[in-house]
Amino acid sequence: MLAGTVLVGCGDGGGAKDEAGASAARTSAGAEEQGTQAVRSAYDRTAEEDTAKVRLRVQTSAEGRSETANGQGAVDLEDGDSVMTLSVQGQRIEQRVIDRILYQKVPEGQAPGGKPWIKIDIGKVAAQQGAGDGSMSDPAQSAAYAKAVTDKDVTKKGTETIGGVRTTHYRVFVDVAQLPNGDTLRKQVGPTLPMDVWLDDEGRMRRQQIDMTVKAPAQSQERSSSEASSAPQRFTVRTVMDFTDFGTEVEADAPPAGQVTDMTGKILEQGGKQS
Repeated sequence: MLAGTVLVGCGDGGGAKDEAGASAARTSAGAEEQGTQAVRSAYDRTAEEDTAKVRLRVQTSAEGRSETANGQGAVDLEDGDSVMTLSVQGQRIEQRVIDRILYQKVPEGQAPGGKPWIKIDIGKVAAQQGAGDGSMSDPAQSAAYAKAVTDKDVTKKGTETIGGVRTTHYRVFVDVAQLPNGDTLRKQVGPTLPMDVWLDDEGRMRRQQIDMTVKAPAQSQERSSSEASSAPQRFTVRTVMDFTDFGTEVEADAPPAGQVTDMTGKILEQGGKQS
């Protein structure tokens, strides 16, 4: 719209040509604004469905090497509970998130204390690591990143079919400062995060892709210089989530207490030494 105003103000009496330029600018700005609002409201429209099946793919790359984790399951978009089966480095891991507590059933022989399940308080660990409410790793909450989309750099990339559903693909940027504990996150991932979203005709999110380049946290002074130099300074993470079958049933129950080892304290201790 600003470009259109400048064209009209500097015109030489071209009349129709100037008005056409202004009209085109207004149309472009209006389309961009509609795209911004569509992306910002996508999380609310998706959450209105209460539950969904989710397919997850996380690719981590550092120093020329990459690893991919895949998962599928169901998520309650209202309270954040989820049940997923993950495949990581050829191993199958059962995962549940219940009331912000993460439970994982690790492969046989790898569980500490001889118990099949471990649990981690996501909120406590996220608070120590400066990740706010831990939404980066939470399928239910990560979609809320759409609310922090900046007013600029919203690009409509076209239409694509995702899981048999026609969608509109948008390329946007998330203002990290608008996320929980944004000041700390800015030091790790920079001022903005590139994000792609695919919205269906009802404005619901069908696919979300977030790309992050993460700066490794400062190493403890107790570590030797050789250990510090061998650690990667930066790594990239691409997270892709597909949402389907809205309204599906989600049954997330905590495993029996006698089969669970709480790892929260150990993780907090390790995090404290690295800070």
